[in-house]
Amino acid sequence: MVEDSADFRDYIRGSLEPLYTVVEAKDGWEGIKKAQKIIPDLIISDIMMPSKDGYELCRELKNDIKTCHIPIILLTAKASEESVIRGLETGADDYITKPFSTKILCARIKNLIDLRRQLQLKRKRQMTLQPTEISISSMDEEFYKDLQDVIEKNLSDPEFNVDQLGKKLYMSRATLYRKIMALTDASPHQFIRSYRLKRAAQLLKAHFGNVTEVAVEVGFTNIAYFSQCFKEEFHQLPSTFQESEAKS
Repeated sequence: MVEDSADFRDYIRGSLEPLYTVVEAKDGWEGIKKAQKIIPDLIISDIMMPSKDGYELCRELKNDIKTCHIPIILLTAKASEESVIRGLETGADDYITKPFSTKILCARIKNLIDLRRQLQLKRKRQMTLQPTEISISSMDEEFYKDLQDVIEKNLSDPEFNVDQLGKKLYMSRATLYRKIMALTDASPHQFIRSYRLKRAAQLLKAHFGNVTEVAVEVGFTNIAYFSQCFKEEFHQLPSTFQESEAKS
């Protein structure tokens, strides 16, 4: 919650805290810094503030690869069409005019969080057996492409891990975790493993080689562990999967 009025911050906090964890910032500058550090699920920001206003906050966060996915609700006393358009042009996801009912605010928050979860599920469905064919928008698309490219280039390296992924993407471990979790509802470790397994399924389907050869190609040195992980992901052993694909 980014708002220069302490009383209004207390009012919003009282309405939201039964449902959400609320972190406060007293102006746009502080809001940007806290958002970059915490990577929250959603931001509510007033527009008229000292230091940096809500428009600047929105513009800066929506143009930062680490925070561009975060939904932002702007609050303002200005109800003119020009003000609404300006807010939306900066990348705001919703716009609420003061005064407003906290029930309306809670409903808007729930809608945006639900939409984010639907996008996560969509990405999971799109990634099934096709980890390089995922359609998302703007800066998140750029991040997702970089993420996949790095994993793909290190796919056969069994030592490749989350720390190395973060270094190649120039993100701290904490920021990388929050970013990937927000986009996919999976931790970086889970995402890497899932990507390896889905690439393995592609290779098995394409008759790249036997199960051992495919396991090594996607970075697994322990074949029993590879089979266990593959079964957890696809509900069948890799050998059974390869046989069923050969018959189809």
